[in-house]
Amino acid sequence: MKTNYLATASVCAALAAVWASNAIAQDASMPSMDHSQMDMGKSMTSALGPYPMNREASGTSWQPDASAPMGEHKMHGDWMTMSHADFNLIYDSQGGPRGDQKTFVAGMVMGMAQGPFGGGVLGFHAMLSPDPLIGKRGYPLLFQSGETADGVTHLVDRQHPHDLFMELSASYSRKVGADSAVFVYAGLPGEPAFGPPAFMHRQAAMDDPEAPISHHWLDSTHVTFGVLTAGYSQAGWKVEASSFRGREPDQNRYNIETPTLDSWSGRISFNPSPRWAAQVSYANLTSPEQLEPLQDQTRASASVIYAADWGAATLAWGTKKNTTGPRTDALVLEASYWPDADWTVFGRAERVEENELTPSGAVYRVGKASVGAVRDFAVSPRTKIGLGGLVSAYDIPAGLKGLYGSPLSGMAFVRLKLN
Repeated sequence: MKTNYLATASVCAALAAVWASNAIAQDASMPSMDHSQMDMGKSMTSALGPYPMNREASGTSWQPDASAPMGEHKMHGDWMTMSHADFNLIYDSQGGPRGDQKTFVAGMVMGMAQGPFGGGVLGFHAMLSPDPLIGKRGYPLLFQSGETADGVTHLVDRQHPHDLFMELSASYSRKVGADSAVFVYAGLPGEPAFGPPAFMHRQAAMDDPEAPISHHWLDSTHVTFGVLTAGYSQAGWKVEASSFRGREPDQNRYNIETPTLDSWSGRISFNPSPRWAAQVSYANLTSPEQLEPLQDQTRASASVIYAADWGAATLAWGTKKNTTGPRTDALVLEASYWPDADWTVFGRAERVEENELTPSGAVYRVGKASVGAVRDFAVSPRTKIGLGGLVSAYDIPAGLKGLYGSPLSGMAFVRLKLN
């Protein structure tokens, strides 16, 4: 199976070479994909500061200004709204002795509104997910860990479903200079100032229906029941800090949980040019795991994102450590390439250090590489149907070979995108 893993990783490397050659050859000007939506994203300012709206990602995180706009934007007097929906009907087959199969629907519905208020900008965001319909045990995903389905046992080799309410937030910003502003953001749920944008909002990952196995190192805090963030931005820099509830959502996926601001995080973001975005962040979480309530956790993250009209790439690293126990790290490289308006080719390579795969708590370093593609068919100016698939291969340490064998996994999916 190492041959399969290396072959898949080679495809990812070839895809990266395409991005690099395009980046070198490309003119410094920024061509547009959807002129009306891209121009609106460039001309409209963000709800959080005097910079292009295209820089906004999940929560208060930044992506490159050159990122493709998400959703349909409309003006209603001085107020602007955005709407977006994305649903995937997925057949999932995870190989080997610990694999499983499942057919399910995943996705999200998003809405946003922003407008002038009291000399500043008032903003609202809402995001809902059909994930609870998958069931409390989520879907099969080899080497994934984190959270619980029943409040008793860990979910291992499965991706937990997200809550129905993924974000219900409000923000307010006010300019303090020509290119600077202060802002506050509150969510129940919301996303604190930690890590890169959540994986379903990253340009390099949003066409891939499979969650990364690095999720709980980088961006699992994107659904947090109780977040208060304050920050300052100037030109391409931003400094922000959050107070938030450290406990991850429980297995009841339809409720709004009690907000408790017992944890904190800080993040510095830097966009040196329209095509690049970088961040470093740190978080101190109080009792994040329901099954280990006496364990606090620290996390750190660093990432860089590149975006162009022909694709995007993300390189991100994360580390975490409980009060007792080893420090573990995760590294992910992911990318998407758009050869034309109808096709997307995507890939992801990950290396994670896992200590929840066996009852012993031993740390195992696991590698995973995935590659896939989706073909979109336009059924209206703002509606597309996509047909896609992906395949995943693994680099498995000797200590886990007896449990996992030499698996090969994959997904086939049909996507409905309302943009």
